[in-house]
Amino acid sequence: MSHGNPETAPAKAVSAAVSSEVRSCTPLGSSHAWTLYRGELADGRRFFAKVAEGHAEALDSEAAGLRWLAEVPGGADVPEVLAAADGGVLVMEQVHERGATAAAADDLGRRLATTHRAGAEAFGASWPGWLATLPLDNTPGRAWPEWYARRRLLPYLRDAHDRGFLDSGDVAQLERVLARVDDLAGPDEPPARIHGDLWDGNVLWGRDGAVLIDPAAHGGHRETDLAMLELFGAPHLERILAAYHEAFPLADGRRDRVPLHQLHPLLAHVCLFGRSYRTPLLDAARRLL
Repeated sequence: MSHGNPETAPAKAVSAAVSSEVRSCTPLGSSHAWTLYRGELADGRRFFAKVAEGHAEALDSEAAGLRWLAEVPGGADVPEVLAAADGGVLVMEQVHERGATAAAADDLGRRLATTHRAGAEAFGASWPGWLATLPLDNTPGRAWPEWYARRRLLPYLRDAHDRGFLDSGDVAQLERVLARVDDLAGPDEPPARIHGDLWDGNVLWGRDGAVLIDPAAHGGHRETDLAMLELFGAPHLERILAAYHEAFPLADGRRDRVPLHQLHPLLAHVCLFGRSYRTPLLDAARRLL
């Protein structure tokens, strides 16, 4: 396998960001608006890098979220941020994947509960939010139902309609859910420290357990992370959920609230990928109505 050319422009950008010589830098393709690389620094550390010229704000937001999640002792593991440089370069430690085990799933459930319990000052965050290339309004709020409707659902609902992916009838159906959000949200919960985009693809099963990548971290509702894990499935999902509930019991009725928490990621998928996600979005809305 090629070790990559340390004299390429991306390798030089990584070197400048981490203030270290790059021994190798291999391209891995692209995802959304960024190009991905892995390689090795002169001191032997293995890195994973994202380079996104023109999208520096999204990578800065990801770096802020990773550092915030990493503050929690005993919380869910995230990659160490080695550098986040002006111009759109994010360099992280590389995760060595091994595959999911039942024990690792139990550990993830407990660690995720610890992260959530660490809390946040408010719903939202002090940095601008991004979900892939979509901006997230992180303006702080105190009441989750109103904040979720105003800062998460409405902006993406308008965007999906403006892009022609949802028609006026679809919008009306989602607006009926928004009108009932206070009743659907369940018992009040304080702001939790959440990953914010916790689908299975953002859980890497490393040699020391699960590592969470690509966060859209903010103060949110803790059931949001769990509902996102359930949206597309995850290895040993029931063990993750059981271990979580044992460590940090969930309020009664959580199963009924899962579609509410899945509305935002489904709306995001409609905005990013089009009408192929319209049907599961409307199905979730129907279950709530």
